[in-house]
Amino acid sequence: MADDRTRMLTLAKVLIASAWADGEISIDEQNCLKDIIFHLSSPNVPLSAREWEMLEMYIEVPVGAKERARLVADLQDAIQSSSERQFVLNALQQMAFADGVSGGEEQKVINEISEAVQQTDVGMLDGLHRLLGRSLSRRSAAVANAPNRDAYFDDYLKNKVYYETNRLLQEEGRSLDLSDEEMRKLGLAGGLMARIAKVDEVVSDSEFEAMVRIIADTWKVDQATAVFVANVAVSSLDVTYDYYRMTREFATSTTLEERRRFLVSLFLIAGADDGVSFDETEEIRLVQQGLNITHEEFINAKLRAKEMQG
Repeated sequence: MADDRTRMLTLAKVLIASAWADGEISIDEQNCLKDIIFHLSSPNVPLSAREWEMLEMYIEVPVGAKERARLVADLQDAIQSSSERQFVLNALQQMAFADGVSGGEEQKVINEISEAVQQTDVGMLDGLHRLLGRSLSRRSAAVANAPNRDAYFDDYLKNKVYYETNRLLQEEGRSLDLSDEEMRKLGLAGGLMARIAKVDEVVSDSEFEAMVRIIADTWKVDQATAVFVANVAVSSLDVTYDYYRMTREFATSTTLEERRRFLVSLFLIAGADDGVSFDETEEIRLVQQGLNITHEEFINAKLRAKEMQG
């Protein structure tokens, strides 16, 4: 039986899913959506910072039809009374008029969700049905196999490039010939490499090519895979990327020798275009400190990279 907090969080995810109906959510729509969720949750069950972070995971990337179906099924299971059902219906109507316009694909999806919610039986038979087995009433094969990004929430927080790489690979129905441990390590390394490449806010072609070459050589993957991972790393970096957490995770998942070689790689990326700038050097210094590498090893890595680049 769902508690109020679970019900509120599930409703919020469904509202976000409905906002993704037309394939995009503008900044204004994001703010409207957050306002609606905040006002719905505050008087009932205020959402925690961690729960808001989980919702950001749904706001950032489109919610497809299969995942939306899973979320609606979860919401149906969470409704236990007529008043709760009406609360959800009212919230959906607020969502419909969030940006002052109601119509199109978004309205169609909201109508479908509303119909599903209205059909939810909250009587005695439904309660018995829940007791006997929730899966009987809510899961078709498609829904059971639908994406569930909640399962990867910790990865979203701790290793965003790994999370995004996995998500895209699942969408494409393919995988990389790497162990999960190596995938996680690659995700962390990719994020830190992109961090250095983006010091001047623009990733040059030569910096990107250096990232691809390092990924291919270090992880023994083909060119296409290296390009794929480098693209994910560069595109995943935004204001939510926690550099300190990523650096710490990389430090604890690698050997000292791996970290030394990685520091050389960062200097190779920084120097791929017009040499290593002061800002790039200082950014690498921050990574070096987070990786528990000495200043002497920092200097050695810089000299080694300079030699390799001629």
